[in-house]
Amino acid sequence: MRKAGQTVVGKAIATIFFGALIVSFAIWGIGDIFRATPASTVAEVGDTTITVNQTRNAYTNELQRLGRQFRTVISPEQARAFGLDQQVVNNLVTDAVLAEKAREMGLSVSDQLVAASIVNNPAFKGADGQFNRALFEQALRNVNLSEAGFVQEQRSAMARLHLAEAVAGNINVPLAAREALNRYSTERRAAAYLLLTAAMAADVPAPTAEQLQTFFNERKSAFRAPEYRAVTAMSLDAAALAKPDTVSEADARARYEQQKAKYGSPERRTIQQITFPSQAEAEAAANKLKEGATFESIAAERNVSPQDLELGTFTRAEMLDQAVAEAAFSLEQGAASAPIAGRFGPVLLRVTQIQPEAVRPFEEVAAALRQEVASERAQGQIERIHDEIEDLRAGAKPLADIAKEKGLTLVQVPAVDANGLDKAGKPVNLPETNAVVKAAFASDIGVDNEALRTGTGYVWYDVTGIEASREKNLDEVRDQVATQWREDQVAQRLAEKARGLTERLEKGEAIEAVAQEAGATVKTATDLARNAAKDDLTAEAVNRIFAVPVGKAGHASNGPDARAVFKVTSATVPPLVTSTQQAQNAENQLRTGIGDDLINQYIAQVRQDLGVTINQQALRQATGGEL
Repeated sequence: MRKAGQTVVGKAIATIFFGALIVSFAIWGIGDIFRATPASTVAEVGDTTITVNQTRNAYTNELQRLGRQFRTVISPEQARAFGLDQQVVNNLVTDAVLAEKAREMGLSVSDQLVAASIVNNPAFKGADGQFNRALFEQALRNVNLSEAGFVQEQRSAMARLHLAEAVAGNINVPLAAREALNRYSTERRAAAYLLLTAAMAADVPAPTAEQLQTFFNERKSAFRAPEYRAVTAMSLDAAALAKPDTVSEADARARYEQQKAKYGSPERRTIQQITFPSQAEAEAAANKLKEGATFESIAAERNVSPQDLELGTFTRAEMLDQAVAEAAFSLEQGAASAPIAGRFGPVLLRVTQIQPEAVRPFEEVAAALRQEVASERAQGQIERIHDEIEDLRAGAKPLADIAKEKGLTLVQVPAVDANGLDKAGKPVNLPETNAVVKAAFASDIGVDNEALRTGTGYVWYDVTGIEASREKNLDEVRDQVATQWREDQVAQRLAEKARGLTERLEKGEAIEAVAQEAGATVKTATDLARNAAKDDLTAEAVNRIFAVPVGKAGHASNGPDARAVFKVTSATVPPLVTSTQQAQNAENQLRTGIGDDLINQYIAQVRQDLGVTINQQALRQATGGEL
């Protein structure tokens, strides 16, 4: 079913704070109890309800995040195949479980902690490392949240984090676990070895017709012709619709003022602040300043230390509280303000230093500003044109006719396989190739496919033909089959020879004598580490050396056409020194794993205690599944 529109998630801050925890939470299923719930409710967790809109926003945001991560567009069909809808609702349920428990326990977060977390959030800092209000407001627009709503989300996320830390914080990692990890990661081995190469397999005669036919019959599936599909695609890109000449100078200047930090150094002020519990006390302090008291003496009366007195150095845009920002940037250097009704209570301010702005003039950046504004405006046109195209497609108008009517480019590919290659094995040229190919192979001829959302627009596609996968006959692939038959024969001969040499080493023969008879050279490898290739040994061969006791022999594949025969000569494990940075890192790794396990178990129990119900019909509605 088509989705009416695309929105983004209002849960960004929870992701910032939970990070790896959310990934670990995803292992818990959601099928606790299923019963009918209102159509607007996807899930109920205790007294908390998760709505269709909440779920739709979270699902859309996760689709876009995965698209950015893998640099492709994830189609709804692929998302459902990956179980993304279940993962998203499970994450929302997990948030609700922790929030319910936090409320039950009376956990709360102060205004000061919330404000500090926002100001110190790297996502809201500019190139100079300071809080940038323009970035903050842009982030709010992106997630479709008001400032008050964002603060509430932040407060809730911090409360959940505090609960998680109470459950799994400051875990004592057992010494036995640290020693086991130390042994696995720091053990080093040495081995004497020889390599058997393809040349040592002796001459492999050409296969007979019967041998080749038998070999082919046993492996027909490996020589199948892939399925090919004919695909037609049309893209709508915001950048192509942008018209910088239509952006007025006033609009460009407004954007310039908003983003001055991008073009140099805006004015910065170093500000001191004293907070008061009431307006009356702030007024009394202001009167003392007028009578000659110093700002420092007022701070001392309030038990504000010199360090706490310093609010910091900011541009106007970097300040979270706009009332405070307006007052601070209207003061002369050294002057104190009148009482200001700040977001977190009345305050007095003093500006101790002013750094004048030094930015590139508007004229130098006007063209780039107009392009930026025009591109943003084009997004609105994108949605309008998208809707118009959808109306045309709903009327069964061919994609080629729509492209001609709208002045868009139509790309037609006569044959492409699931890997994006044509019949000659070359990559095809399609807009958003990977995403379109994946979606096309999940569709069919005549299906009214949903447009794929890209970073700057949409791509429509139709499957116009399907050439089914088929078995090739031997004559079509004779050379390939003959080559693979020979490689298989060489591998079998080398494996058989390696087994014989290993048995001789196990019986006590010297590796030098065995190697001389095999026509190979004995080599020595030292300081071998797990999962790491060394010298001419592959990682696969090295790992096999770690699987054999010291003094014993073995053999392993060493690339596509060679085999290693070895004898383990030594193994060393350095003692665990708990004071080193490496040991601390290993302990932290174990602590994280144990903590995740504890959190998972805790959440599972709380889910059971609270009771969780899922409305699968509402979930399908939220994620665009079939009803």
